[in-house]
Amino acid sequence: MKEPENYNTAYEELKKITEEIERESVSVDVLSDKVKRASYLIEYCQNKLRVTEQEVFNIIKQMESRNLPE
Repeated sequence: MKEPENYNTAYEELKKITEEIERESVSVDVLSDKVKRASYLIEYCQNKLRVTEQEVFNIIKQMESRNLPE
């Protein structure tokens, strides 16, 4: 499956798929593919958020350790 360029691209594609499904403008023939793609995009976004959260946590931890009195 084609990987999105970045989080924002993935999120926008996911929103579009969701809107199409909610409006019932997706034919039965492609519904399965759309749901699979949506599932992939959700996993992609969740992983991006987890990685970013860990990176921010590590940066904050490094900053705090530099500011400790000696």
